[in-house]
Amino acid sequence: MIIRGARALVTGGSEGIGRGIAEALLAKGAKVAVMARDEGKLAAAAKEMGALAVAGDVAREVDADGAVARTVEAFGGLDILVNNAGIGYFAPLVELDQAQFERVFAVNVTGAMLMGRAAARVFVAQERGTIVNISSTSGLAGGKGSSAYSSSKFALRGMTECWRAELRPHNIRVMLVNPSEVQTPFFGKVGMEQKQSEKKLRPSEIADAIVGALEIDDRGFIPEFSVFATNPF
Repeated sequence: MIIRGARALVTGGSEGIGRGIAEALLAKGAKVAVMARDEGKLAAAAKEMGALAVAGDVAREVDADGAVARTVEAFGGLDILVNNAGIGYFAPLVELDQAQFERVFAVNVTGAMLMGRAAARVFVAQERGTIVNISSTSGLAGGKGSSAYSSSKFALRGMTECWRAELRPHNIRVMLVNPSEVQTPFFGKVGMEQKQSEKKLRPSEIADAIVGALEIDDRGFIPEFSVFATNPF
């Protein structure tokens, strides 16, 4: 697709990978709306980038439907949805808290579904569009303490395959991206310390990979790909 002039909505777009993707799309000439729950942080980030701020929680149906509707109204349509919003919670099985476990699924799985559903309704009507779901290498292999996060990403991967089967007849591309460790605020939010390194991935590497995948002519697409640091150690 030609990104210049395309209309995109990026969830979790006020920081981290989401902001990196939004900035990369803007640099290519796209019109970009960014969605996040923290209205203050979102407004500041959107102003700095030159994006449209759309506040809301992807796990709330009214917010998800409203974000897509507002983007379509502001830009005159929608061409790309990037389902990036996600949260983490890490604990051993014997210590798992049900409320926190369910909140991870509410955002990472149900939230992606609500956003995808709203965007797909637009895309099916116009017979074109692209959905990019941001998963994780944790959705390819589980690990200690990752019951909530990894299983939510495994679920997102399965859901992406279902959408792909349903939407390809409508010329809609559905992609899944699995980043390995990226230097973002994610770790601090889940109470984990992340060692910064010049060798570890930055949001810009993920964004560059997505831009490259989007720019393939619409007759083809990359269903799924992972992005690893060459040598993070």
